[in-house]
Amino acid sequence: MNEVSAPWAMLAELTHACPLRCPYCSNPAELAARSSELSTEEWRRILGEAAALGIVHTHLSGGEPLLRRDLAEIVAAADRAGVYTQLVTSGVGLTERRMSELAAAGLRSVQLSVQSATAGESDRIAGVASFARKERAAAVVAASGLPFGLNVVLHRANLDVVGEIIELGLAWGVERIELANTQFYGWGLLNRSALLPTREQLARAEAVVRRYREETDVELIWVIPDYFDGVPKPCMGGWGAISITVAPDGRVLPCPAAYGLPLEMPNARDHRLGWIWEHSPAFNAYRGTGWMREPCASCPRKELDFGGCRCQAYALTGDASRTDPACGLSPDHHLITDLTAGGTWTFRRAAPSAGGADRSAP
Repeated sequence: MNEVSAPWAMLAELTHACPLRCPYCSNPAELAARSSELSTEEWRRILGEAAALGIVHTHLSGGEPLLRRDLAEIVAAADRAGVYTQLVTSGVGLTERRMSELAAAGLRSVQLSVQSATAGESDRIAGVASFARKERAAAVVAASGLPFGLNVVLHRANLDVVGEIIELGLAWGVERIELANTQFYGWGLLNRSALLPTREQLARAEAVVRRYREETDVELIWVIPDYFDGVPKPCMGGWGAISITVAPDGRVLPCPAAYGLPLEMPNARDHRLGWIWEHSPAFNAYRGTGWMREPCASCPRKELDFGGCRCQAYALTGDASRTDPACGLSPDHHLITDLTAGGTWTFRRAAPSAGGADRSAP
């Protein structure tokens, strides 16, 4: 095996519990139970191992990480290890007191999610009344002085108001807005038929984003959709290349969507992160280009897009080693074009999760 470069980022999924019921959620359909979550001490150890491995940045996410009562202790452990922390939150439960506690523990930045530009639409998409609490949380973060970003998952129900969403972020005082077109994994894949936008919607929204980029200094990140360009996105910069995901129950994954792959994911309770990153079969399964078949094996873009997304290939074809169907050269590309050309869509309503959250489409 060739020498493996160290990762620099980690997604720490502290819990899958969440007060919202977003239909686009990319968490797995089978959520990790609260009873299986890593303890405070286990997270302290993992963060120390992450720093030793070379990781310098971690997103503290979920679910909703604020549901962890020990969140400040986890933040402090990362800070002591020299790992930069960003809280990725719905904002539900983020009070001034909680914000002060987290900032004192060493939290470095906050990314707040919102579902649409108005209370009615945001609450409808989230599945619960939450916009007012998000608005209060935004004021708390802005007052803290920490770097403040907004994250919006875009889909058929909110793409047409992307300008209003940007205006909302400007009014809330954010420095960065991530406009992330839905990635169809987990609950998002279950609800794809209700979420998939039209090409016309995407074109209009992208034009709006371009205009705002010319008119404002706020950083606007447009995460392109998978299904419409005929060019696959790189799989996390390459499978097992730059980032590592730790699930609430200790499973360690090469990317946040890899829960469903037919690979035995190693667990941080059983192995050190260094061994997992360098030697585990799951992390080495699709590293580099040696695993590739045609048309990827001879493609001049194979070092750029790495064959696309392994999770998407498996979700759509049942074979994680096939070319991502999002690629125009994939023999399975028709699976994408049939959808985006307006093929027959079958709505699939997700069952309530173990915690009672119904992530069915709005």
